[in-house]
Amino acid sequence: MMHSGLVVLAISFKKDTYCNFQWWFNLSIYDFLLFFYRVVEQCLGRFVDEKKAKQLKEKSMPVEGCIVVAGRTDKGVTALQQVCSFYTWRKDVSCGDIMHSINEVAPGKIRALEVTGVSRVFHPNFAATWRQYFYILPLNDNEELITRCFEGHWSNSSIGCEDDQMNELQENHSVEKEQQLTFSHLNEDGCPGISELKPRSFSISKVDQLLQQLEGKSLSYKMFARDTKASRSSGPATECFMFHARAAETKIRCNLEDYENCQRVMCVELVANRFLRKMVRVLVATAIREAAAGADDDALIKLMDATCRRATAPPAPPDGLCLLNVGYGEFKEKFCLIR
Repeated sequence: MMHSGLVVLAISFKKDTYCNFQWWFNLSIYDFLLFFYRVVEQCLGRFVDEKKAKQLKEKSMPVEGCIVVAGRTDKGVTALQQVCSFYTWRKDVSCGDIMHSINEVAPGKIRALEVTGVSRVFHPNFAATWRQYFYILPLNDNEELITRCFEGHWSNSSIGCEDDQMNELQENHSVEKEQQLTFSHLNEDGCPGISELKPRSFSISKVDQLLQQLEGKSLSYKMFARDTKASRSSGPATECFMFHARAAETKIRCNLEDYENCQRVMCVELVANRFLRKMVRVLVATAIREAAAGADDDALIKLMDATCRRATAPPAPPDGLCLLNVGYGEFKEKFCLIR
């Protein structure tokens, strides 16, 4: 039974289950009927206390729970542990009832991992001290499929025209082991050189070296963000402390029963106290671009001082990106998968 009134849920969901999990007021840009957000709130409606239910009915509003989340994730991003909270003053509701209700609403897409009562002062976003993202990017064992996937994403993406660039991918037919993707480069004036696409190979170890330079530093990542409000595009609001930033190569089975047919992948793990909008995807795409160009190890840090977001790459596709964990205490290296 619960006595504090505030309930915390750790929820897992698959990509494409929802669209941009966060409350947005600009409905002309973001769809109000967010699948995941609405499904969870509707599910929690049966646990709303009588006083709150009466208030909602008087305002001709649906009786639903009001959830607060640990942070926003982009459309197409999977989460193994998104933390949510909501209030209820009912004494006849158990955490087990809530977990059971959520797990029945969309089996295979949404799952409550843990439900517990906490103090009323707890806030899933403000109390979080670190977030952990894990990115899995397929390499060139199936090069044509991979190239086509990435090419379609960038050629169809539309980034803010005021300061974001539009790069294209081109098919890369090299048989070099570490040649993965092809990026366009900037002209001397800092604009995308669409007609001057240059194939570049990159090594995963170089990507790892570039990312490691960010560890243990509090830096402004405004150049690596996209679609941010003016109030969050400069100053302290853009500063993030990177606890851990690594890249490594491994293999994953394409089929759980097929032990021989494995796909080579590059894994990127990022842990920071917070992340700006689309920051993970832009940072990874830029690290790959700089590795392909043979840049110095401090290339990403130098880009922090750029004056235009055209200096960084457009966001990599959301496919393969996962919010792995949200932490509420001291971060420790043992939490990481890549060491």
